[in-house]
Amino acid sequence: MEWVETTAKTIDAAREAALDQLGVAADEAEFDVIEEPRPGLFGRVRGEARLRARVRPAQVRPKQERRRRGRSDGGAASSTTESSVTPTSTNDGAADASAISDTADTVASDKPKAQRSRRTTTTTSKREEPTMTNDERPESTVSPQEVGAAAVAFMEGLTTAFGADAEVAVEVDGIELEVTVTGSELGLLVGPGGRTLNAVQDLARVAAQRRLGDHETRLRVDVAGYRQRREAALAAFARDVAGQVVTSGTARSLEPMTSADRKVVHDVLNEIDGVTTRSVGEDPDRRIIVDPV
Repeated sequence: MEWVETTAKTIDAAREAALDQLGVAADEAEFDVIEEPRPGLFGRVRGEARLRARVRPAQVRPKQERRRRGRSDGGAASSTTESSVTPTSTNDGAADASAISDTADTVASDKPKAQRSRRTTTTTSKREEPTMTNDERPESTVSPQEVGAAAVAFMEGLTTAFGADAEVAVEVDGIELEVTVTGSELGLLVGPGGRTLNAVQDLARVAAQRRLGDHETRLRVDVAGYRQRREAALAAFARDVAGQVVTSGTARSLEPMTSADRKVVHDVLNEIDGVTTRSVGEDPDRRIIVDPV
């Protein structure tokens, strides 16, 4: 993932500007501070904060081996070993889509003692795991085409599970992946305000990560052209607001938006003379202020 560089009066302001450019939340990005403001005379600050940021590469989650211990009955010692069953299915996407519910059922059925044992083991392994810097992290050998194929398989399985008649395709542009789902009666996969679609997109990323491991790609899922229509509507709205701000000469505060929607508005208004934009607040209430120049 390519780095973006931002400058501002403070480190926090530079970090927020980088998040707006990347279109992700703070926990999905990593930062590298290049220069910090220096204290001057009489409490003044000299210079500006400068940092670079990029989307955090996905990391492989270690699989924990689950074991069950049988209880001995009376004086006879007996033990049972739980055999692991690997689901076989011709539809790999459906298997990935059901992985989360299968894991939840397994955890709920385990005994409390086994749960405490696993929690202790996991905590110990996390403490012993060495922390790797960005330079020490091994370079991913997974190609964007492989990630796209895994995401397509997941979405095909998901649409089949929903009983929808849909076609899934992927477009690869460097590390940018665009998975499109077309068909009829796909509203359930979009949800109010696109919130279900955002969750589906996150699940597709997790499914690709579980199957392929660490990779540096940016995956976006669009169902029934919702994101295209949303971006077009946001762009028209942003231009209308810019016209009002230029005419009135007063700033305009927009409603809270997701990081992806804020990025669309920033990109559109950056091309318009007479206005400038900035983001204020914290997610989920973070919003854009459109100021006259």
